[in-house]
This record gives sequence, structure tokens and C-alpha cells, in this order.
Amino acid sequence: MSQDNQIYIPESFMALFVAPGRYKPTASHAEVSARYELCEDMANMLTDTAQNMQFTLGVTEQDVLMQCLRGLQAEASVVSLPESVWVVQRLAELLNWPALLNEVEPVPDAGGAAS
Repeated sequence: MSQDNQIYIPESFMALFVAPGRYKPTASHAEVSARYELCEDMANMLTDTAQNMQFTLGVTEQDVLMQCLRGLQAEASVVSLPESVWVVQRLAELLNWPALLNEVEPVPDAGGAAS
């Protein structure tokens, strides 16, 4: 069995690759798996940074998450706008912080990777 078949991809992430009204992803399993691994790694790498930001800046968890979201939606980002929201939601989950609102919209002028 290949390594790709051993990775569990959460439905919340898979949904980023399924067009409304469709059941099949718009990308191959290998591509979705690679994107998932990148986003999961990014969320895990941000945990220490987020905790340090909260401590040193004395801001709320929500402020930290919004700052991370803005950073992930910057022009040179390696994640798409929908992926950036997923990464921040996953970061909140990893830190046991309240998630951002489900209706978080990408920053309008952000030039992140196209979805």
C-alpha cells in the first residue's frame, strides 16, 4: 500500500476540493494529500508562534488567530485562501482555543495562492 493511501484526510479539508453540488474532488487524491500534509504541518508549526504571540503581545486568542490568517493570506503565501482559513481553524483546534467564526471570509485584497 502506498503512503498516500495511509493518510487520513479530514472531511473538512477534503471539502476545500469539492465544488458545490458535486461529490468528487476537483484534484487527484495525490494532490489533495500533498496539500493536506502541507496545511497540517503549517498548523502544527504555528502552534509555538501563536502561543508566543499571545504571551508577548498580551492579545486575545482570536486576535492571534486573525493575525495568523492575515499572514497566511499574504501575497507570497504557499496556501490558497480557503486553505489559509482551514490552517487557522486547525491551529485553534490544536491549541484548544475557540475557533474563528465559521463564516470567516478571506481578506479581500490578499494575493495568496489561487484556489
